[in-house]
Amino acid sequence: MVKIENLEQKNMVKLIITVEASEFEKAVEKAYQKNKNKIVVQGFRKGKAPRSIIEKMYGKGVFYEDAANEIIPDAYADAAKESGLEIVSRPGIDIVELEAGKDFVFSAEVAVKPEAEIGNYKGIEVDAVDTEVSEEEVNAEILKTQEQNSRMVTVEDRAVMDGDMAIIDYEGFADGVAFKGGKGENHELVIGSKSFIPGFEDQIIGHNIGDEFDVNVTFPAEYHAAELAGKAAVFKTKVNGIKKKELPELDDDFAQDVSEFDTFDEYKADVKKKLEEDKAKAAKTAKEEAAVDAIIAEAKMDIPAVMIDTTAEQMYDDFVNRMKQQGLTIDMYFKFTGLNEEKLFEQIRPQAEKRIKTRLVLEAVAKAEGFTATDEEIDEEIKKMAEQYQMEVDKLKELVTDNEKKTIAEDICVTKAVDLISSTLVEKKAAKKTTKKAAAKKDKEEETVTAEEKAPAKKTTKKAAPKKTEE
Repeated sequence: MVKIENLEQKNMVKLIITVEASEFEKAVEKAYQKNKNKIVVQGFRKGKAPRSIIEKMYGKGVFYEDAANEIIPDAYADAAKESGLEIVSRPGIDIVELEAGKDFVFSAEVAVKPEAEIGNYKGIEVDAVDTEVSEEEVNAEILKTQEQNSRMVTVEDRAVMDGDMAIIDYEGFADGVAFKGGKGENHELVIGSKSFIPGFEDQIIGHNIGDEFDVNVTFPAEYHAAELAGKAAVFKTKVNGIKKKELPELDDDFAQDVSEFDTFDEYKADVKKKLEEDKAKAAKTAKEEAAVDAIIAEAKMDIPAVMIDTTAEQMYDDFVNRMKQQGLTIDMYFKFTGLNEEKLFEQIRPQAEKRIKTRLVLEAVAKAEGFTATDEEIDEEIKKMAEQYQMEVDKLKELVTDNEKKTIAEDICVTKAVDLISSTLVEKKAAKKTTKKAAAKKDKEEETVTAEEKAPAKKTTKKAAPKKTEE
């Protein structure tokens, strides 16, 4: 049985939940069975002491806490469903009555979903977003692909230069003593990468294969190993090999290697087309977000703090799971970033509040427009989910609950609201001013990427595997 009390804070309610004494007694018995083997009673073998004896020794309520923890989750879930409320926070549980032979009564304070009062949502004015793709941007994208398809080739006729990969042995000494983690063999060090202690890489330049020499450096004062921070060190170093990066020529062969096109001009045109599509998509998203932000600014809604907390916790959990998928733990992330759980929550909480406000105003638009989701639209979304999870559609349909279907339907209506806002928004066109500087920049951007702009040391063969290292 559940009773609902509205609290003073808007959109907060208290559920008073009553569990019959007989049901609570079952939970107490279950707690006894679960814990009896942990309790030693003189005169009885372990786990054989009767419940009445244990209760006499330790008090009638010895099993009440475990019994309450056993019964609360299901009792709360049933009460939440019975209440018919759209609860949007985790419950704050308090025990109201817990006494032998009487009904067990507890309360759950929860936030219920607020509604947003919105003003005008059609014809929202937003700033225009530039979607023009410059020649410079196309060139940069091509050069990025060229870089990705470079390869390392062995150099034997010269000393190490900036940008080379030097294959080195090294061992570090501080105060004449070798230190932990300061030794490496055949380590591939890219000169200029700044991946070693400041000053180390510069001292490799100019040395030839086979050279053995000392590299003198000073560890930074804030170095992570406290015993080395600020200390001078000597690295006994030997150059075992030198490699340099070789870039493919920007020609028809390159186009055929990296795309489905036969000529460089066709490939370049496709690069521009894709950049234009990406910019158009990004511009659409930016304008939609700006329009929704404008609607939020005029809207009225009372969002309970616990609703924001719950959403922030969910976002935190999602973030942790994404870290795991990338092979990282949250502790590793904290170490890399210098953050901790509290600071991360400080960053997430405003995002959680924005997410809630966005959802509420879009749902309000959908409600105002009377948007609904048809069975066909819901089935189409489930089909997309099946493809994503690589499952059979019929099998997934069997697993999708009514609540999940309700959420899918709400998501469809929200998408329709976004489409409506997007289709009616008005772009504010900014007047274009052409200056000498801008004109000069435009002329520069109109230069075409040719093979001569980034000439490689040697032309690669057609269909060469990317980043293959030749010994």
